Amino acid sequence: MALDLVDYERKAREATMAFWGNRERARQKQIEAGKADQGERAGVTAGKNMDGFLALLIDIIEANGLRHAQIHQKRAVLTLPGYFRPTKLWDVLVINEGKLVAAIELKSQVGPSFGNNFNNRTEEAIGTAHDLWTAYREEAFGKQSRPFVGWRMMVEDAPESRRPVTDRSPHFPVFKEFQKASYLNRYDILCQRLVQEQLYTNAALLASPRSAASTGEFTEMSDMTSLKTFITSFAGHIAAEAAR
Repeated sequence: MALDLVDYERKAREATMAFWGNRERARQKQIEAGKADQGERAGVTAGKNMDGFLALLIDIIEANGLRHAQIHQKRAVLTLPGYFRPTKLWDVLVINEGKLVAAIELKSQVGPSFGNNFNNRTEEAIGTAHDLWTAYREEAFGKQSRPFVGWRMMVEDAPESRRPVTDRSPHFPVFKEFQKASYLNRYDILCQRLVQEQLYTNAALLASPRSAASTGEFTEMSDMTSLKTFITSFAGHIAAEAAR
């Protein structure tokens, strides 16, 4: 049976419009209330920015045979046991008949500060995956086949995120591919290596300008980290689970 990709491109554009629109509405609401957060934090405290992409994942799950799976979205039921720490909070969990089918992180980063946030996101992504797979090895989820573990990142497409960045490494050279690479290029390298090292089943990167609030515009950095690759891989995993 062919995979159903649920018109993902159109839905991704709608989700992108919602991402930027929700950020701006949250910021305006705080300003009107006289208690705006500093900097860009005002746009993320509403907690609804990635709901469009969550809805897309739910459509993929239902369309590819797991209509009755439990799709956990609320904070109280989004934790999994860890190995190096007691628990880890995920953004989406899919459980079917007591089996962990998928665990997914939906992340974003907007300017103007990209440097420290890139490092934090990198460390978080690597640590989260290593913790999960070690817990899996130790049968924290019982004896089961490998779940789909996904990492999907939205980064603001802006001059600051596309500008070449210089690093200082006085003792040993930085890997060539990172030299003069922009933050968007660095995120692309990160996503590719997260998959190559089998830390994540798939990792996708989307770049979108703030003007996408009215257009839904986004671009992809490589085939390996494209949304289509992520969606196809996820749909295939869901279909295989449904066929068991």
